[in-house]
Amino acid sequence: MIPEIGHYALVLALALAIIQATVPLYGAIKRDGALMQLGTSTAVMQFVFVAGSFAALTASYVMSDFSVVNVFENSHSMMPLVYKFTSVWGNHEGSMLLWVLILAVFGAAVAIFGTNLPVTLKANVLAVQGWIACSFYVFILLTSNPFLRMARPPLEGRDLNPILQDPGLAIHPPLLYLGYVGFSIAFSFAIAALIEGRIDAAWARWVRPWTLAAWMFLTVGIAMGSYWAYYELGWGGFWFWDPVENASLMPWLAGTALLHSAVVMEKRNALKIWTILLAILAFSLSLIGTFLVRSGVLTSVHSFAEDPRRGVFILGILVLFIGGGLSLFAWRAPLLRQGGLFAPVSREGALVFNNLFLTTACLTVFVGTLYPLALEALNGEKISVGAPFFNLTFAPLFIPLMFAMPFGTLLAWKRGDILGVAQRLMTAFAAGIVAIAVTFAAAGVEHMLAPFAIGLAFFVIVGALVDLAERIALFRAPPATSWSRARGLPRSAWGTAIAHAGVAVTLIGIAAASTWGTERIVALKEGQTTTLSGYALTFDGMVQRAGPNFRVLAGKFTLRQGGQVVGILEPSKRTFGARGMTTTEAALKSQGASQLYLSLGDTNDDGSVAIRFYYKPLVLLIWIGAVIMALGGALSLSDRRLRVGAPKPAGKTAKPANPTPDLQPAE
Repeated sequence: MIPEIGHYALVLALALAIIQATVPLYGAIKRDGALMQLGTSTAVMQFVFVAGSFAALTASYVMSDFSVVNVFENSHSMMPLVYKFTSVWGNHEGSMLLWVLILAVFGAAVAIFGTNLPVTLKANVLAVQGWIACSFYVFILLTSNPFLRMARPPLEGRDLNPILQDPGLAIHPPLLYLGYVGFSIAFSFAIAALIEGRIDAAWARWVRPWTLAAWMFLTVGIAMGSYWAYYELGWGGFWFWDPVENASLMPWLAGTALLHSAVVMEKRNALKIWTILLAILAFSLSLIGTFLVRSGVLTSVHSFAEDPRRGVFILGILVLFIGGGLSLFAWRAPLLRQGGLFAPVSREGALVFNNLFLTTACLTVFVGTLYPLALEALNGEKISVGAPFFNLTFAPLFIPLMFAMPFGTLLAWKRGDILGVAQRLMTAFAAGIVAIAVTFAAAGVEHMLAPFAIGLAFFVIVGALVDLAERIALFRAPPATSWSRARGLPRSAWGTAIAHAGVAVTLIGIAAASTWGTERIVALKEGQTTTLSGYALTFDGMVQRAGPNFRVLAGKFTLRQGGQVVGILEPSKRTFGARGMTTTEAALKSQGASQLYLSLGDTNDDGSVAIRFYYKPLVLLIWIGAVIMALGGALSLSDRRLRVGAPKPAGKTAKPANPTPDLQPAE
């Protein structure tokens, strides 16, 4: 009965989405306040029904109801409870239900918290959200129904893909989807603004919090996925330029550009058309990522779909929203009033520079990811675009971008003094040079690029501190005055500095782990020892254990440094009987921000065991930096100016909104 309730709730959610997509839009055209307000209640109720549907599927997994096809194919009665929960989205049908649940969450959030929005804009935004929801509800109900029953239920399920039975899966997909789907709000704001013809600084202030929230979730989601692949797949790498990894990186790059562009639009009423385009592209790239994972065109541990009908359906959704959004943009954007002017050397100019390099990097990843797929579709020829291409094209774009980062925050609006900013950054320049010198002294000159990357990172970190020091007049005013200014500094200023520093911290981790990481592949017999980067690893033997739904074969190794035992490592292999699959579980030992990584290989005929032993200096900084970036975003999001939006002018009676106040021939 529970699956039927879930299915019925999903059908009712579709009905509400249809109402949300049409009635508020018609009300906005007719200027009918009652019809426009209907979007708020339908968005909230749509969330209630989708949440009920998701809860029904979750209950089916928890109760191991194998009469449900989805549960049978992706669960096992002996599986730990946490993995019964994560199994809900560890498959195509359940993950799409999570997708629409998060879409409903954002729609309901706009409905409840968007009280400061103009009634017409809010109605149009919720209507666009309704159209997106409709398309995915129809997709799920017609091609990916998670509540299908079996006539003769089996006694046991097939188990979840063993690679996905990991705590990281409980965090990674929901965070990633919160980022993917969160950009739908920016898309809806952009389409609503184009429909209404009203785009101004207030619009930028309204859209920034939603974009920032999506960006934060996507940042942490990508980092969590990177760390999960690092320790779960046994390869010891943090980024493989897998097409599905790239699918999440592209909207992150576009979203980062959108955040910076929206600042220019809010502060200077400039870059309006470009900001609208970025809002459309960010969500369009999220849809492309959904297509890559769910269509079956890729073979990846991340992808589930194999039915080509699903790919055709999602392709239709892409054409509808990406094609429709860009067509509306092409029609309406030329009629929008142009924004303010500014000098090339200014904060606006620096942010345009930022956007130029971010979008170019995004285009590079886009071409490298989709070109092989397009070529294969056209003539059947298969080619591989791997890490060498991306490293040689993507990395050089980020060097000038990071170098410009401290300059951008210190330049004045409209017209800046580049020489004056350079003088104020002398401390940051000195810190970067010292970091380069120290790195060369410690590591030698064998690797030339890594010390400069670390020096650049220190330049960015100290540059962020210089920006804060300049804002509070540190050492130029009495301490009490500086303290007072620091307390009054907007949280967005602190958040920006912290986020920029997080990028630099990640760069340090990437440079150190990629350049000075060491590896040893060796076969050891019991009692034998191997050494790596000052550590000695002794093989103590193999042990077998029984897990809830798998058997474990673990190796026991003693790790020593300078003759002292610093840890016991137990890498293992897990064999899942239901699936007939074996997974590798690496053993990790953190030493500060560095890690020792041990992966177990096959057992040889002579009794020896093959192992991969890595030393990854400062590798944890890669993910710590991502967390710092997200914390900077959260601090900015807590700024009251972003939470309350643009206030209405005091003492004036609001006039009825002109439906197309910004529409005029472009000059």
